Amino acid sequence: MIDVKTYYDPANLQRIPDLGKLSPEAAAAFLNFEHQVYQTAQVLPERTKELIAITVAHVTGCPYCIGVHVKKFKGLGGSMEEVMEALLVAASTRAGAILSHGVNALLAFEEGEEKQPEKSQNGPECFC
Repeated sequence: MIDVKTYYDPANLQRIPDLGKLSPEAAAAFLNFEHQVYQTAQVLPERTKELIAITVAHVTGCPYCIGVHVKKFKGLGGSMEEVMEALLVAASTRAGAILSHGVNALLAFEEGEEKQPEKSQNGPECFC
């Protein structure tokens, strides 16, 4: 059994090249894309890109990305107060999106008043 604590050991990041070897063309395309986003595209300042990356890392729940992008942001003169405000914006936006999607639940519930859904014989209808 794998010890869950080892899943997010920063040393594990050294294995990324091993993953790349399993699909070299796709890995090269991803690395090129990342280079384009962070180095070539110049509309947003690097500091802003790192602040966006911090918030996305929190929304996706990636501790590796949180650590990497916070360190880069701090190195570019960013403050923890800016990080906190960005996290609050992300939290508010995520909460707002959940509430907005609540309309879909309302519509589905109201639709269910008219008829009962048929059970599928082909497996689950939703994979989330």
